[in-house]
Amino acid sequence: MADKKKRVQNLIARNLSDIIIYDLKSELCQLASVNEVRVTNDYSHAKVYVTHLDRERIEPLLKFLNSRKGQIRSMLSSKMDIYKIPELHFVQDELYDQGAKIDSILNKINNSNNSK
Repeated sequence: MADKKKRVQNLIARNLSDIIIYDLKSELCQLASVNEVRVTNDYSHAKVYVTHLDRERIEPLLKFLNSRKGQIRSMLSSKMDIYKIPELHFVQDELYDQGAKIDSILNKINNSNNSK
């Protein structure tokens, strides 16, 4: 079951990336990427983790995607052959920000150790 769920999540992520970048034709979407998709056990909902290379454009991007999630879900259903297309929920992927914070902390620790 876990393997099937993982395959479905990866397939949804790949198709959503194509839809967002190529099919929506919005300037906001050009530097966007879908990093991860997590579906519920019953496949009724999917949380889509999105990031944008321009950090200032992530909020407008999320508003845009969430306002068009019905259209995006319809496009997704035409690209996928699965029983149920989940309800989409677009959220900011904060993994990059968390990684940057950890890197900053490690650099401070390293610098303080070198100065001793």
